[in-house]
Amino acid sequence: MSEHEPEFSLQCPLPIREYPNVTLAHGGGGRLTRDLIGKVFHAAFGNEFLAEGHDGARVPGAGPLALTTDAFVVRPLEFPGGDIGRLAVYGTANDLAMCAAEPAWLSAAFILEEGLPMATLWRIACGMREAAKLAGVQIVAGDTKVVDRGKGDGIYIATSGAGIPRQDPGPSPRRARPGDAILLSGDLGRHAIAVMAVREGLAFETALESDCAPLWPAVRRLIEAGVELHVLRDLTRGGLTAGLNEIAETAGLRLEVDESAIPVRDEVRGACELLGLDPNYAANEGRFIACVPEAQAERALEALRAEPVSAGALRIGRVAGTGRGRVDLLTRLGARRVLDLPNGEQLPRIC
Repeated sequence: MSEHEPEFSLQCPLPIREYPNVTLAHGGGGRLTRDLIGKVFHAAFGNEFLAEGHDGARVPGAGPLALTTDAFVVRPLEFPGGDIGRLAVYGTANDLAMCAAEPAWLSAAFILEEGLPMATLWRIACGMREAAKLAGVQIVAGDTKVVDRGKGDGIYIATSGAGIPRQDPGPSPRRARPGDAILLSGDLGRHAIAVMAVREGLAFETALESDCAPLWPAVRRLIEAGVELHVLRDLTRGGLTAGLNEIAETAGLRLEVDESAIPVRDEVRGACELLGLDPNYAANEGRFIACVPEAQAERALEALRAEPVSAGALRIGRVAGTGRGRVDLLTRLGARRVLDLPNGEQLPRIC
């Protein structure tokens, strides 16, 4: 650069020189995802609703309403226990449930790749219909675009949802309080491993299916039981680790979890060891964590265990107190380590 040429500069707060282009890891639910959201989208669109750090927003209007949006790029399109269409419905409905809102309406946009078999598209559409019925929602609007062959992975789906809040104030990472019990609705990692098993040709002695399911029935049980829901967070990209860290960082609190209390099936743990993965980071599509007052923890567990989707609910830790927003894991050996966000991408295209 000559001495007369002005130095290149960008106003965007993202470290451009370190990451001049988007990488797969920016979509993995770890540290780079957090940086991308915070330093680009929050910086560009920042408002009181985004500041809550939630997957959805409760917005004012003629009546209470919760809104959310999501996109799905899973590969393969169909896998044991689900497909991209079911994921699109459940994922969006579950984001509303995490706002303690009853899912009601969805819109869906389909980006189809030239050459996608019509039989595959029909199966996915039927899967969405069945999922919508189970989730209690109607798909009321949509759009379709077709891209050139080789420009997509068969089909991408983007969905938006609206629901009716059923508890006020609603759960939010900012409402976490020292002393809260941290509850987990069931075993971890089945969705990620079910998808990876198809992709990598793995076989298991017992059938392993994705955990994708609607979460509103479990949340409704908690509300009907009179449990004060401080925080709800579904465990999708980045798994348990991402969910806990998002709460800790947003609330500015320290969370403690007990590794021996975290349920992982033997076949999932074995597959994770084979693939060099940590179940705590593996994606789920039918699991969530809840932070509730300590005095209400047993009542909350009883309510969760009465619903099939959360029958395996357990207490895994507590909100320990103020701090720099970190998560401490008490290991099976009795040691303590920080459960930090991953910097890279473990499982591309799993949701």
